[in-house]
Amino acid sequence: MKAINYIVCLALAGWTLSVSAQQNATDAPRQAADVAPKVEMPQERKVDEKTERNSIRKGNDLFNDKKYTEAEIEYRKALEANPSSEIATYNLGAALYKQQKWNDSRNEYKKIVQVSSDSLRAARAWHNLGNISFQEKNYAQSIEEYKNSLRRNPKDDETRYNLRLAQLLLKKQQQEQNQNQDNKNQKDQNKDQQKDQKQQEQNQNKNNQNNQNQDQQDKQQNNPQQQQSQQSQMSKENAQQILDAIQQDERDTQEKVQRALMQQQKRKKTDKEW
Repeated sequence: MKAINYIVCLALAGWTLSVSAQQNATDAPRQAADVAPKVEMPQERKVDEKTERNSIRKGNDLFNDKKYTEAEIEYRKALEANPSSEIATYNLGAALYKQQKWNDSRNEYKKIVQVSSDSLRAARAWHNLGNISFQEKNYAQSIEEYKNSLRRNPKDDETRYNLRLAQLLLKKQQQEQNQNQDNKNQKDQNKDQQKDQKQQEQNQNKNNQNNQNQDQQDKQQNNPQQQQSQQSQMSKENAQQILDAIQQDERDTQEKVQRALMQQQKRKKTDKEW
């Protein structure tokens, strides 16, 4: 009977895909195996087969009533009675799976695939490992686990279906990751361009400011030269005026001296005549 049957509906490529659990993968755990399992596990104490069977039976009833926590407790009791019990280990993994305790469930299924001599039980365990990875959206890992299941049971169509769905979702996931990376790269590129443009504007503004400062310095440097030239020109004009004044004074003085000499000579002549 089926005790775990879930459907995941996803819109992909214009059509709806669903995921269902492996047939009997998490079925109500079986109470006994057709062939005694060969589990290489050292036994330090005597196996209590009666307690093992009773706990598995109680766990199965609770599992079917969807009382997964209580079923987990009974399966753990069965494992205390017989730590090598593949059925109790597998069923404990199923109860943990239904509680979405993915890591704990994975650990139990891994025990089955490592030691089980029952290829069908190992196939179901690999299938459920694939389902756990699928739930975690680790599609690459789920693909490998579904493949391991099909190697042990090539006729399992549900595992083949889940494998194909995981492959499609992995492709979609990779496309989305690539798109996100492209968007990030474009965003970074735009950011770099804006940064470069801002730097260019800052450099241009700095150059303009430097040019303005240089022009001001040039003007300040040229103004003293102009002032010095003007002052030099004014000094020459003043000197010429002073020189002209001196020369004029000298001429006036000479004329005065000449007039004085002439008058003196006239007086001398007058005195002689007298």
